[in-house]
Amino acid sequence: MKQQLQQQWLKLSTRLDALTLRERAMVFVAVTAAVLFLIYTMAVEPMLVKQKLLLAQIRQQQNQIAGIDMEITAKAQGFNLDPDAQEKARLHTARAEIDRVSAGLLAVQKGLVAPEKIAPLLENLLGGHGKLRLMAMKTLPVTGMSESFAESAPPAATVAAPAAAPSQANPPIQPAAANKPRELLYRHGVEIVLQGSYLDMVSYMAALEALPVQLFWGKASLDAQQYPNSRLTLTLYTLSLDQKWMKL
Repeated sequence: MKQQLQQQWLKLSTRLDALTLRERAMVFVAVTAAVLFLIYTMAVEPMLVKQKLLLAQIRQQQNQIAGIDMEITAKAQGFNLDPDAQEKARLHTARAEIDRVSAGLLAVQKGLVAPEKIAPLLENLLGGHGKLRLMAMKTLPVTGMSESFAESAPPAATVAAPAAAPSQANPPIQPAAANKPRELLYRHGVEIVLQGSYLDMVSYMAALEALPVQLFWGKASLDAQQYPNSRLTLTLYTLSLDQKWMKL
């Protein structure tokens, strides 16, 4: 066996020696390519196939993880949903509207006379009209603006109900009165009685109109029976967010 291998090697060597340099280079390149092909087929290709399989498994696992993350996120969002979210949003909107209205009322109130300053203001103004005499001054009950509107509205017409039958023992139960809404503005009034000449009274009323702060007129009543010393009864109002009224 060994001799056969030696003989084949000698034959191969003889053939190689008989080849030219160019032919030897071509044989070397062919042998090298064959060896590299065998190495690729036996070692590299299986590794590449295995790598592709591993990459495919990794992608599949990543997709599964992404799906699980989406499910977890959806469930977490479901747990975080507030069943009262709409009501809270409405409450927030209502509070914002209340704040806006309150700010507007405060701005209006800044241009009005504070209730506790009405009496000093009227007395100081009277000092500039020395011929007028203050005969009386009193505060009026504080009323809400809704009550003021209700008082000024005409009474509703009523229709007489038919007489109840004699056999009816108990009268029908009347429904309870609805709770009144909270007032936003209160009307504070003062009634003053002045005595003096007509021209002095006109001058005093013009001075009231020219004040930098605003007072609302209620009613004015002139009694000229004791001419020239007439009597003028004035009712003046201011508005306030506070229901408290300092008594005179």
